[in-house]
Amino acid sequence: MLGSFALAAGAVGAAGAYIKKKGKGTTQRAARKPASVWARPGMVVTFRAELMPGRDREHRTARIKELLPSGRVTLHEIAGEHAQKEFDPVG
Repeated sequence: MLGSFALAAGAVGAAGAYIKKKGKGTTQRAARKPASVWARPGMVVTFRAELMPGRDREHRTARIKELLPSGRVTLHEIAGEHAQKEFDPVG
């Protein structure tokens, strides 16, 4: 009897979670909560020295071309997408 009560309680909880999730719809992260913007197009950033050992600061510096919805950036001087943690802290 206790086992069937636990099974019923679990089913009710699962159904409640499903209904709650279904009611939210398929909103994107940006629509729900604006991301913290750490970079802007045209801004100059410097790669951390650990990622480019043996290069001077001027050779590790690049200008941001575009900020992507994922929070990553593309650069004018260096190909590919790059994350915030690849750069020295700004400010």
